[in-house]
Amino acid sequence: MLGLKLPTDPRWVNIAEKNIDEILIDHAHCEQKAASTAISLLVSFPEYTDLVQEMIALVKEEMSHYKLVLDRLIARGKTMGRDRKDLYVLELLKFFPKGGSRTDQLVHRLLYAALIEARSCERFRLLSENLEDKDLAKFYRDLMASEANHYTLFLQFARQYGNREEVDKKWDDLLVYEANIMKDLGTKESIHG
Repeated sequence: MLGLKLPTDPRWVNIAEKNIDEILIDHAHCEQKAASTAISLLVSFPEYTDLVQEMIALVKEEMSHYKLVLDRLIARGKTMGRDRKDLYVLELLKFFPKGGSRTDQLVHRLLYAALIEARSCERFRLLSENLEDKDLAKFYRDLMASEANHYTLFLQFARQYGNREEVDKKWDDLLVYEANIMKDLGTKESIHG
């Protein structure tokens, strides 16, 4: 369903479970960044009313997810600490060239967002199916559906605003590129790493 070309190495779940507090901290930062991405899109492309409306709703949802994760951290006696660089996202953002038309810029940003949400969905599925902590497994199962919805939302908007054939080609190329990034990841206690 997600179209990912390379699934996460199953050993990542073992790393995640042994470092679940670090996963939760990274997850909280990811929710902040997702909300920030939605805000950036609605600020940068205010002429796309339907996009703006959906991004407003998305900001609210992502911030509610952030609160849910933060509450879990607090209950565990943990604090977030400063944000960490997400090597996955930094590598991903190198794929599309800078510049281009406003439409190209929008489509590229939407495709990046769709892929990040798809990978998050896949990782949440793995956590939901493999964590021994059943409460936390259910937590990730519940969030997994939202990530899938976000993935399809961003991809639909990219196809709506760009030339469908070109967008699908870019999407497929981006998926191949992302698979190469993933070959070197999966060994860190982070959502994408």
